[in-house]
Amino acid sequence: MTFKASSPVRAAVYARYSSDLQRDASIEDQLRVCRKLCADNGWLVTETFQDRASSGSFDLRPGFQGLRQAAMRGGFDVVVAEALDRFSRDQEHIAGFHKQMSFQGIRIVTKTEGEINEMHVGLGGTMAALYIKHLAQKTHRGLEGRVRDGKSAGGIGYGYKVNRQALPEGSATAGDRVIHEAEAAIVRRIFRDYAAGKSARTIAVALNAAGIPSPASGRSSGTWSASTIGGNWKRGTGILNNELYVGKLVWNRLHYRKDPTTGKRVSRLNPPEDWVVEEVPHLGIVDHALWEKVKARQEATREEIFESRAENPDAPGIERGHRPRYLLSDLVRCGCCGGGYSMISKSRLGCSTARNKGTCGYRRTILREEVEERVLSGLRERLMRPDLLRRFIEEFQREVQRGRQEALAERADLERRHVRVKKAIDSIITAITEGMYSPSMKEKMDALEAERAEIEAALARTEEPSPVAMHPGIAAVCEKKVAALSTALNADDTRVEAAMILRGLIEKVVIHPGPETQGIDLYGELGAILALCADREATHADARLGGGRSRQVTMVAGAGFEPAAFRL
Repeated sequence: MTFKASSPVRAAVYARYSSDLQRDASIEDQLRVCRKLCADNGWLVTETFQDRASSGSFDLRPGFQGLRQAAMRGGFDVVVAEALDRFSRDQEHIAGFHKQMSFQGIRIVTKTEGEINEMHVGLGGTMAALYIKHLAQKTHRGLEGRVRDGKSAGGIGYGYKVNRQALPEGSATAGDRVIHEAEAAIVRRIFRDYAAGKSARTIAVALNAAGIPSPASGRSSGTWSASTIGGNWKRGTGILNNELYVGKLVWNRLHYRKDPTTGKRVSRLNPPEDWVVEEVPHLGIVDHALWEKVKARQEATREEIFESRAENPDAPGIERGHRPRYLLSDLVRCGCCGGGYSMISKSRLGCSTARNKGTCGYRRTILREEVEERVLSGLRERLMRPDLLRRFIEEFQREVQRGRQEALAERADLERRHVRVKKAIDSIITAITEGMYSPSMKEKMDALEAERAEIEAALARTEEPSPVAMHPGIAAVCEKKVAALSTALNADDTRVEAAMILRGLIEKVVIHPGPETQGIDLYGELGAILALCADREATHADARLGGGRSRQVTMVAGAGFEPAAFRL
């Protein structure tokens, strides 16, 4: 199809190849075809966008997003691709892209389908979605065949290495693995230490101290952690739960779904009957006796935790619900390594990285209630300054008075209009009774009656405002409420609601070592609120926050607030 235009049409070209093609030259092939299409139609190519080795099942691709942004800037008149599925294989994304381009007045043209319309979007999106589904099924079937042959279905795992053998036709084998003896020795060490009574946390600290590299992972920090070793026993994750170490290959334990909101893959546990289990004794690293000893200890530990929690539900421990238990749960960070703080006892917080990995040298702990009190004391001192409270009461009264005056003025205006309309109606009625009726009077009377009904409805909705009245002891009441913040935030009947409101104003709390006591940096909107309460001199001053010791607290406000940082 050839398009004619009286002036040069600006064209943008988009190209993408997915990772399953594994051919980088595909981009150049697509660009060449698209440029020829533009030349045949007399279009001027002004921009090109491309995504290499990117799946069409998600839209968070740099090139595709750049194309959409350029469209919003009005950078071109038509967008060209080899086929519609180059833009996306997701129905929702294709429909959204077509809607955006239509709104911007930009045509979508492909070499395969021609100019794209609603029919292409519907049918093309459906076919692309089916292609993705069928591809996933075929891939799953192929991976299952590899597993049943004892081969890897993806990922080698710690303790193993790839074993590629040349084939007669020149290619190499795929999916074969053999034991990596150096890593296998570490695996056996972990199993022996755990069976001997050491915790996963203690083992991780020792491995990090010895400088032993951890399993490679896209999210790995290069250090061992308790979760790397202990993992999740239900999902089979972690060194201690990998059945391949005893010569048993388990596959299809999990399945993955893409979250439509975030675009991230989320794992779900499959029922045991869907698992594929194959015996591969040549890949065994740990003997069965040691494996069973570790499993027995894990089971005993779980039973102990569950029994302890049943007896004391308030005791700190793992596998608790996700709702924050305390005011600052999951918000406290270490100022030395950036890791999170966790409850290491019933009352004290400590650096999780120092405790679980041993890579942070700051092992000092702090009372949870002390951290909360030091944050809340800033609220009490700033909010209850006499000059601020006095100004608040004055501003409150002034604002209420202003609102009352506006309401009174509005009501007075309605009442004046009501009197004027009523007089006009009475005048017409008087004229009619005196025999001066004319057809125009009826039309005038209907308009006046409608206006009177509207005014009376507005008066009914507008109650006469009451005088401003503030209790003379309001300052004392406010002082009492603010002083009881700590109690309210820890009381059973108010803790959850109060804590969630206040937590929404806190981004994080960072604890730093100090010569006398540990310093605290507060980040978030709460810092901004306190900043607004501080004068310029107090902004950069240190304050004593109870106990007779210098407790320096730096409050760092969230983005968009000024001043950006200040001290109490």
